Amino acid sequence: MTSVPQRRRGPHGGLTSGVGLFFLCLFVIFGSWMTYSMFRIDVGTGEMAILIHKVGKDLDNDDEMAPTEEYKGVQREVLTEGRHFRNPFFWDWEVIPQTVIPEGKLGVKVSLVGDDLGYGEFLAQMKDETTPITKGIVPGVMRPGRYPINPYIYAVEEHEPITIDAGYKGVVTNLTGPMPENPNELLVQPGERGVQPATLDPGTYYVNPYETRINQLDCRSQRFNLSEASGMGFPSKDGFWVQLDGIIEFRVHPDKAAEVYVTYNEDENGDRIDEELILKVIMPNARSFCRLQGSNSLGRDFIQGETRTQFQDDFQEAMRAACEPLGIEIIQALITRIRPPEQIAMPVREREIAKQEELQYQQQILQQESEQKLAVETALVAQKRALVEADQKVVKLTTEAKREQEVAVTKANEQLKVAEYKLEASRDEAAAIMARGQAEADIIRFRNEAEAAGWKTAVEAFSGNGMQYAQFVMFEKMASAYRQIMVNTADSPIMRVFEALDPTVVQPTGPQGSATADAAVPEDAGDDASGSEVAVESPEGPAS
Repeated sequence: MTSVPQRRRGPHGGLTSGVGLFFLCLFVIFGSWMTYSMFRIDVGTGEMAILIHKVGKDLDNDDEMAPTEEYKGVQREVLTEGRHFRNPFFWDWEVIPQTVIPEGKLGVKVSLVGDDLGYGEFLAQMKDETTPITKGIVPGVMRPGRYPINPYIYAVEEHEPITIDAGYKGVVTNLTGPMPENPNELLVQPGERGVQPATLDPGTYYVNPYETRINQLDCRSQRFNLSEASGMGFPSKDGFWVQLDGIIEFRVHPDKAAEVYVTYNEDENGDRIDEELILKVIMPNARSFCRLQGSNSLGRDFIQGETRTQFQDDFQEAMRAACEPLGIEIIQALITRIRPPEQIAMPVREREIAKQEELQYQQQILQQESEQKLAVETALVAQKRALVEADQKVVKLTTEAKREQEVAVTKANEQLKVAEYKLEASRDEAAAIMARGQAEADIIRFRNEAEAAGWKTAVEAFSGNGMQYAQFVMFEKMASAYRQIMVNTADSPIMRVFEALDPTVVQPTGPQGSATADAAVPEDAGDDASGSEVAVESPEGPAS
């Protein structure tokens, strides 16, 4: 068995492997960083990147742009904001700002690539919204904003939007489109090339100036003074030259603005049309009417008021009838002054003044008569007003008197009722007093009768002897109050009180009339009737 020799590692073999791994990692990191830095395309805000292919198929001689990514050259597609990666060995790029249409502007794109246009054509034909087929102006407009437009494909022009002011109309002319079927008409059918019958109202419009032209037509009222036109006059029927001044106020009818603009506008005046209307419409018709109508009247007729007024009315009606079919509306046509020749003006004027004064005097007479009638009517009205006021006062006083009488009667009735109620109350109160007195008398009488009945019964208990009953009552009353009665002598006057109550005691006939008081002397007082004093004690204490 043959043994395979083992490969010996040197003492530095592990260190060599670690260094190699380190350099390998360093190479990978450096390569990744280089790849990230070289392949990265940073497109900032408001920017875009145009790609250029370095390799691929060659372009044809008539190609300006690479149709696809397989061809060399500038690509149609652009890179918008963000981070993108492309191989720098196959691609090149250019970061540029995007196209910005400022506020109050509009943008028109012009295609720089594609086939050449045919004879008479100037609008580019588009395959889609971003891919032109031919060179030329791209239809449509770009509103204010930011757009990533490839400058190798399109050139962008800035234009002003069309603003139609108040009182104006916008006359629209299509610069593109099919040719009109009837080229002899002033206005074409909608969509055809030429002036459109429809006009635009006041506002702001973003239109491609290569597709559509908008002209502003002033439809506001204009005023023209006939005195500004030289030779504004006419010969009268009798051969005198009559001059006149006047004011004509007119405007373009809004519904016929396009027709009027096409008919009378001149290129050297731009959008202004008022001078053309005055020279081509107003003045010829005014001069024609004055010469035809004025030649039928005498010179003195224009001094009198009626002829002048009739001439004024006819002038206004004739101007309206002549101008309104042409799209011009006559608002007012006034003859402010008619100047006849002086050789006939003075006498006719004086005669006219005399007529006017006569009319004035007649008016004054009528006015005075009217004032007289008015004064009479005013007096009658004042008289009637006074009568009405007097009648009103009589009615007012009568009404107030009746009201006061009714109030007095009502108060009297109320007082009568109150007196009746008081009388009834007094009667009731007297009856109540009498009833109370009778009741009290009955009570006293009943009480007396009861007491008398009690006394009678008590007297009957003493065999009908009232004196004995009285003695009993007195002894009963006094017995509770006196325990002892002491007197100086037996014939004391106080003792006579008791003797009078005792019928058995013989009253003395002496001068003093005193009686013995033994019966009234208690037993413990002794037999001495002539004691010095008699003591009388009561429950409240001794008394002498």
